[in-house]
Amino acid sequence: MFSGSIPALATPFRNGELDEAAFRAFVEWQIEQGSSALVPCGTTGEAATMPKEEHFRVVRICAEQAAGRVPVIAGAGSNDTRVACENIRAAKEAGADAALMVPPYYNRPGQEGIFRHFEAVVESCDLPIVLYNVPGRTVTDIQVETMGRLANAFPSIVAVKDATGILSRVSAQRAACGADFCQLSGNDETAIGFMATGGRGCVSVTANVAPALCAQFQAACLAGKYGDALALQDRLFALHLAMFADASPGPVKYAIGRVLPDFPTELRLPMVEPGKEAKLVVDAALEAAGLV
Repeated sequence: MFSGSIPALATPFRNGELDEAAFRAFVEWQIEQGSSALVPCGTTGEAATMPKEEHFRVVRICAEQAAGRVPVIAGAGSNDTRVACENIRAAKEAGADAALMVPPYYNRPGQEGIFRHFEAVVESCDLPIVLYNVPGRTVTDIQVETMGRLANAFPSIVAVKDATGILSRVSAQRAACGADFCQLSGNDETAIGFMATGGRGCVSVTANVAPALCAQFQAACLAGKYGDALALQDRLFALHLAMFADASPGPVKYAIGRVLPDFPTELRLPMVEPGKEAKLVVDAALEAAGLV
């Protein structure tokens, strides 16, 4: 259902408010540059600081601008199961093609609680679900067995964004979930290994800044042209790391501003502008990738 380079979109703010014109232009640029789907209101999009009305306004704008040319996967997770059910329904109403859903964070449920959480979400709405397994942020890991249970029990759970960084998970999840279950890397720097073992694409931070190169990289992987993919990996590797040279999405917004000067790089507290050293790291990586 999903494949290729899928940017986890940064959200442009100006004077504390969503800059709709800048966001529409950014979505358009991403599609023109070859991105194969879009993720509004994820971690990189600063969804954690968005009120619900604004959150799903961003999703609606993204869907309107995409106009069916590429799928829109809306961030919609919550650690409150009732809110997660409300969110996925709101995502569908806003025009999203699928929802990106984290397991409950902070509460730290066990594996049965994770299963029951997603069972309730599935029963509340028929929108396709991309699981988002990111233990580094949620402190909750969807174990392979649980993912297999979910994928086999609920046809609307169609994919995972795997940000565990454990490359062996790809093969283990293929065995548990089936080869047709769509696995998307959540880490740019290890995406080449992820793709080689059965991945179908990457929900990418770097694609905010280098969408064409990331799309070319994914196309090479999907075509089995790993020599070409490795050359692009070498070109982009420093940039992948630079996106986390300071607290995200500070570095990525700074980098977008270097590539697209009209894009507002404002962040919402508690996120702040990256420090001087981080900016120098980003500058060097942009130059190495040939983007500035």
